Amino acid sequence: MSVYIPNILLAIPRNPVTAVGLPIVLGFASGIHTTDASRSNWYYNLKTPKCNPPREVFPYVWTALYVSMGYASHIAVKALDNTAISANRHELSAGLALYYAQLGLNCLWSPLFFGAQRPGLALIDSVLLTATTWVMTKRWDRATNAKATYWLLPYCAWLAYATYLNAGTWWLNRNGKGSPRP
Repeated sequence: MSVYIPNILLAIPRNPVTAVGLPIVLGFASGIHTTDASRSNWYYNLKTPKCNPPREVFPYVWTALYVSMGYASHIAVKALDNTAISANRHELSAGLALYYAQLGLNCLWSPLFFGAQRPGLALIDSVLLTATTWVMTKRWDRATNAKATYWLLPYCAWLAYATYLNAGTWWLNRNGKGSPRP
């Protein structure tokens, strides 16, 4: 039995332009708070874990990841449209439900971390986002002959790294114990 996905949510990824455009638009919209907050005293005074890249890297990485996740959704919906195998239909439709769930979680992270300045809540979101994305990737793997997986593995790896950064930032600054940068 397949998971029900409303027609509008199937129509968006059928077209590769809208499939890629949706996560780009949502990602940039959710990141409105990021630029100002990343230049604020609050952000500057956060202790961050080792291997934290310069803030200028993030827009480029996220743009590439939004393109890859959007294109993976296009691959998945095309596979769904073309399969008659019930097990594949179930995996693909369940993966599409997870796709929209992870997209929502992705859109929440920046407002939680930067807008609300709540690294702990952002960490919970990041863990849920990472887990949802890994499960989605697994569901789409066999049903798309790994085509979607190739597009999603960089996203999965980045989410694991981003969760490490978020966890480290939360840990180093929990209960006001983090000290300002020298």
